Amino acid sequence: MILPFLTLSVVAPGSRSFAAAFFLSRNSDGGIELIGTAVTWLLLCLSAIAVGLVLAMVLDTRRKDLMPTALLDSIRDDFKGGRFKDAIKRVKADDSFLSRILRDAFQQAPGGHAAMRRALEQAADAALMGRLRRLEILNVLGQVSPMIGLFGTVYGMILAFQAIVVSGGAADPVMLAGGIGTALTTTFWGLVVAIPSMAAYAILRQRLDGHATEALQGAEQLLGRLQRKETKETVASGTAE
Repeated sequence: MILPFLTLSVVAPGSRSFAAAFFLSRNSDGGIELIGTAVTWLLLCLSAIAVGLVLAMVLDTRRKDLMPTALLDSIRDDFKGGRFKDAIKRVKADDSFLSRILRDAFQQAPGGHAAMRRALEQAADAALMGRLRRLEILNVLGQVSPMIGLFGTVYGMILAFQAIVVSGGAADPVMLAGGIGTALTTTFWGLVVAIPSMAAYAILRQRLDGHATEALQGAEQLLGRLQRKETKETVASGTAE
């Protein structure tokens, strides 16, 4: 992602600053090479997008937004005390991943435990896929950025070879420096975007899967409690008869 190359430092008269070397591509005559510079700044824009996505997904995959333990414990206590209406109110008032899948399950209560279990799994799949689609954008950035950098690399090498051809095979190193600099700079920024993006994607994907799985298991345990309670009541009513 974006590195702090914002300090302009001149090491010798007539030399390029460190920032200019990384943010601008130059021709052999010292002018700005438009295509190489455009590729570099495109990668910088992608880097900024990647940073924003990572921050957004870090907030979107927090445990309290997926698997709020306090809410699960409260619903479990409500079930133990037979306060099912209170449990439903808690679920409706909360907007976490756990609450969303439980809401869909409770709506299917008239259909029995099997219908509730089926609704729970379908809601969990839909909610998880929605978050994964947003996270997948980060994966796409990590995959595409090296290709954009490679485009700049190939373009820069073409410029360098053209300089050799124009000079009849005895190109001045200064003439080669522009194309080689473009090739290396775009490769650098492609890797700067790709490596953190792919690493963040893997970490956030694992985090999301872990919390979502834990929430689904907790919800399934709650439905299991309901099923056991219904079974006991059915047996008790049959014995009484």
